[in-house]
Amino acid sequence: QVQLVESGGGLVQAGGSLRLSCAASGSIFSIKDMGWYRQAPGKQREFVAAISSSGSTRYGDSVKGRFAISRDNAQNTVYLQMNSLKPEDTAVYYCKVVAAPDTLWYDFWGQGTQVTVSS
Repeated sequence: QVQLVESGGGLVQAGGSLRLSCAASGSIFSIKDMGWYRQAPGKQREFVAAISSSGSTRYGDSVKGRFAISRDNAQNTVYLQMNSLKPEDTAVYYCKVVAAPDTLWYDFWGQGTQVTVSS
C-alpha cells in the first residue's frame, strides 16, 4: 500500500507563511494527481489545491493568488506554499494522492497536519 507523511503545519500570525510537505512511500507503481484539502472545526472538508503528473495546477477560490502547489516526482512529494495566511485558513490540512500500487487507481489520504493562523 501507499503511506503519506505530512509535515510543516504549525502556528503562524496572520500575514505569515507556511510550507506543507507530503511524502508518499510504499508500493507505488504510479502517481497521478496530488493535492491538498482542509477541514476546519464544524465545517466540511474543502478542496485547496491539486497538481497533475504533468504539472497542471488548480486551486480553490479561497486560496487563489496566495497558495502555490508543487511536486517533486522523483521524491513522490507534494508541497503547499501558503502565503498571506488569514485566520480563516485555520484548519487541519490533508494530503491526497491518487496512486496505483498495482494496476488500479486509488485515493490515499494523509493523517492531517494542523495549521493555526492567529489574528
